[in-house]
Amino acid sequence: MKLFDVVILTDKNYLNLTEGDKLIQNAIQEDNYVKIALENLGLKVIRLSWDNPNFDWSSTKTILFRTTWDYAVRFPEFSNWLNKVSKLTKLLNSEEIIRWNIDKHYLLDLQKNGVHICESYFVEKEETRTLKELAGLHKLSNFVLKPCISGGARHTYKISSATIEEHEAVFSELIANEAMILQPFQYNIVSKGEISFMVMNGKFTHAILKIAKEGDFRVQDDFGGSVHDYTPTQSEIDFAENTVKACDEIPIYARVDAFIDNNGKLALAELELIEPELWFRNHPKAANELAKGIQQLINQ
Repeated sequence: MKLFDVVILTDKNYLNLTEGDKLIQNAIQEDNYVKIALENLGLKVIRLSWDNPNFDWSSTKTILFRTTWDYAVRFPEFSNWLNKVSKLTKLLNSEEIIRWNIDKHYLLDLQKNGVHICESYFVEKEETRTLKELAGLHKLSNFVLKPCISGGARHTYKISSATIEEHEAVFSELIANEAMILQPFQYNIVSKGEISFMVMNGKFTHAILKIAKEGDFRVQDDFGGSVHDYTPTQSEIDFAENTVKACDEIPIYARVDAFIDNNGKLALAELELIEPELWFRNHPKAANELAKGIQQLINQ
């Protein structure tokens, strides 16, 4: 007998409210929108950290990944846990799509399926060429370096021909242990921002525009970026929904991050299927759409 219909997963650092900590407040608020929406449908719901050692994961019908924001820095532990728990209950999103989405090589799969991504060069683990050699090979004078497995702009660097030498040491250290990506610096992200499209059950619900603070290129609010409501065009909505349809399975939720690339074309920055902020506080009705999709899966 399953005791719960849904476990909403978080990071243990975001379980309890800490006065004055905006990030924790936002995480709890976002998860509560989902929890209330699910409970309004008569489902039994609990919110737990993914690494809770005392919970019997077979006692819930589904597990919903939400604010598990520490998974990238604890990846070996998270991966082992994911392997075990996937045998005990249904994961939302699924283990298969989570493992695919963890590594940014997924961008190449989406590109093969017709999704436009910005110019990207993948540098595999233990590459022996220097950063300067690789930049020369791909004719990059201003570019961004970031890991293939990352989150929250971890080890994301903006590099120019003038600063490349000072990044050689960190690149050498990183590439010895993980694959990286080189991408031409996208000037429109700074001038126009990055759009996040929220898609529930394959259908667009709402969008926000993230703008980096002056002097920075990272749009995350961790780095001072600002968030604004955004009304997309129909072609932008189609781009978001088609990106989700290009996956091997339709995820229960997705965040499609896109921007206008250096060639003036809407391009995918990232497809977030694991623990994206979905901005329910900007559009609470989207939590209801997510809850309906979960209920349908449970009833199947």
